[in-house]
Amino acid sequence: MRVLLVYCHPVPESFCASVRDEALRTLAAGGHEVRLLDLYAENFDPVMRAEERRRYNDLPAEHHALQDHIAHLRWAEALVFVYPTWWYGLPAMLKGWLDRVWAPGVAFALPDGKGKIKPLMTHVTRLVVLTTCGAPGWWSHVIGHPGRKTILRGIRALCAPRCRTLFLAHYLMDSSTVETRRAFLEKVRRKLAKL
Repeated sequence: MRVLLVYCHPVPESFCASVRDEALRTLAAGGHEVRLLDLYAENFDPVMRAEERRRYNDLPAEHHALQDHIAHLRWAEALVFVYPTWWYGLPAMLKGWLDRVWAPGVAFALPDGKGKIKPLMTHVTRLVVLTTCGAPGWWSHVIGHPGRKTILRGIRALCAPRCRTLFLAHYLMDSSTVETRRAFLEKVRRKLAKL
C-alpha cells in the first residue's frame, strides 16, 4: 500500500518524533511504500492569504501553488497523521495544510448550485491518526475530540466510501512516564502492523 505519513511537530526530539519513527519503521517492515511529509521541516506556510482565498473555489488544480503536496495526495492509498493535540484540536500548521491543500479540484469538486460536493480522494482507503494529548481521555470525549472529528469524519467524507479509520492517542502526555510512552509505541507498532 502507498502510505503518506503527514507529520506535524516543531520539536525534533518530541515524543511525536518517536511515534513518527515507529510508524515509519512498522510500515516499511510491512512492505508498504511510505512517503514522509514533515510540515515543520519543510517550513510549510499554513497561511491562506487574501488572493489565494479569492481564487479558492475556481482555481483549477493544475494552477494550484502546492503541486508537490497535491502529487503526494494523489499518490497515497492511505494517510497517517502524526501530531500533538493542542487545545483539543489540530496544530495550526496542520489545519493550514488541510485548508490550503485539500482544496476544490484536489480533494473535492463543488457542485453547480445546491448539490452535494463530490469526493475526489476515493483512492484513499485508510486514515490513521496517531496523536498525543495533555488532557485525560474522558475529558477529551467531553470536549468532543474536535481534531479527531476533523480528520476521521470531515476528511474521511472525501475518501473511499468504505475508508477504514484508526485513532490512537496517548492521553495525559504532560504526566507521561517511560512506561506509558513505551506502551503507546508498542500499541502503534501492533496496530500499524495490521494495516
